[in-house]
Amino acid sequence: MAEHEQVREHVRVAVVGSGFGGLGAAVRLRREGITDFVVLERAGSVGGTWRDNSYPGCACDVPSHLYSFSFAPNPDWPRTFSGQRHIRAYLEHVADTFGLRPHIRFDSEVKRMAWDAERLCWDIETASGDLSADFVVSATGPLSDPRIPDIPGLDTFPGKVFHSARWDHDHDLTGKRVAMIGTGASAIQIVPSIQPQVSRLTLFQRTPAWVMPRMDRAISGAERALHRALPVTTQLRRGLLWGIRELQVQAFTKHPNELGFVEQIAKRNMARAIKDPALRAKLTPDYRIGCKRILLSSDYYPALARPNVDVVASGLSEVRGPVLVAADGSEAEADVIIFGTGFHVTDMPIAERVVGADGRTLAETWKGGMEALRGASAAGFPNWMTIIGPNTGLGNSSMILMIESQLNYMADYLRQLDVLGGRVALDARPAAVQGWNHRVQERMKRTVWNTGGCTSWYLDASGRNTTIWPGTTAEFRRATRRVNLAEYEVLRPPSGRGTATATGETTEQTAGENAEAVA
Repeated sequence: MAEHEQVREHVRVAVVGSGFGGLGAAVRLRREGITDFVVLERAGSVGGTWRDNSYPGCACDVPSHLYSFSFAPNPDWPRTFSGQRHIRAYLEHVADTFGLRPHIRFDSEVKRMAWDAERLCWDIETASGDLSADFVVSATGPLSDPRIPDIPGLDTFPGKVFHSARWDHDHDLTGKRVAMIGTGASAIQIVPSIQPQVSRLTLFQRTPAWVMPRMDRAISGAERALHRALPVTTQLRRGLLWGIRELQVQAFTKHPNELGFVEQIAKRNMARAIKDPALRAKLTPDYRIGCKRILLSSDYYPALARPNVDVVASGLSEVRGPVLVAADGSEAEADVIIFGTGFHVTDMPIAERVVGADGRTLAETWKGGMEALRGASAAGFPNWMTIIGPNTGLGNSSMILMIESQLNYMADYLRQLDVLGGRVALDARPAAVQGWNHRVQERMKRTVWNTGGCTSWYLDASGRNTTIWPGTTAEFRRATRRVNLAEYEVLRPPSGRGTATATGETTEQTAGENAEAVA
């Protein structure tokens, strides 16, 4: 064992994932003067969600200038809402511009990581070899592992089956009978993109979505030239987009009834394209707008009105060979099944691979629901933090804003370790985690996501909202601007004992009382 430990590579920081969160963490580490780190990527290129999702029509529903790093503005976005190809190219550009590629290890999926309480480090097993790290940043993201429902008889289907995030570009859909399962953000982009080429498209809709017009347009050459010549104009544009969305938050978090006006806009948007009253009835939600993510599209409804499209107002319940049976008993034949059924968000597979100080996996710790101090630190998992963790998601703005706030927290976490000196680790106190989570959940009770009358992917199996942040991005930035050591136990190497010792004068009760309140 001693010989094995001598040859095991050791780094100060290991970052898992090379999407926005992972690349952002890598840039911030370099800016903090930390170069002893690796980025472990399971695939062969960077991009995360924007690499994996390459389906026809794939694009972002957040404006381009807001869906990019503040430290890496892009004056040359071609459209106000950018497509997957341009976002992925942007991430490749970030990796090159900030010299990140020497740190990235491709084809290095993390199989297991376990905390060593004696050495105060993480032992990490990857597909390309083993290593250890003082500190781990998990940036795998919640939209990385597709969820395909367990449909009876699916294995009897003779045609092609794939998920929207694993699009089979080698399979030609021309003239095929295609079944689209789901009506989320991916499906409303896929449907109008493939409708003209398929012979028949059957949409299995378990729950209709609220859809608003997508105010997308090409960004003119003059605008781009202005942004290149005067970078401040890019900052102003970003600031305006941010401010508008900050003002909208109150309606989602405190006054859901005010969203009725927005519902009327969405209904008029539907009425312009859908003339058939029966189809309009199928497509009209019975829950408050905003309870599920509001979708943006100007071509989804027109596509549904085409003669080669059928909308089944029910979910898929069974497959009998080429025949697909809906929950309402209706049937349709198909040659291809495409699942647009989302991802493992509240049960992320990475949690099953992370083993904490007490020998339990993160999945076991989170069995009753995900919770992490300030969306970053889980009790019992020292020197480990997650990007886009529990209750950091947004319903109306850019996740890049939340990621950058968490990067501030990560940077201060590492500074605190330096100040403490020597071999040291921080472990979130259970009372601090519980206190933070309690305040978040109390605020969540009045939000549209909890009161709007829908069942969404924001909720876990017990119906608790462990995904969304119930406030503004400015509030979250204030809450994560620094690490409060009172919320952590300070761990030092053991002195002749089998486990690390906790030091410091604070108690769990004091940490809970001193924890910064959720504004």
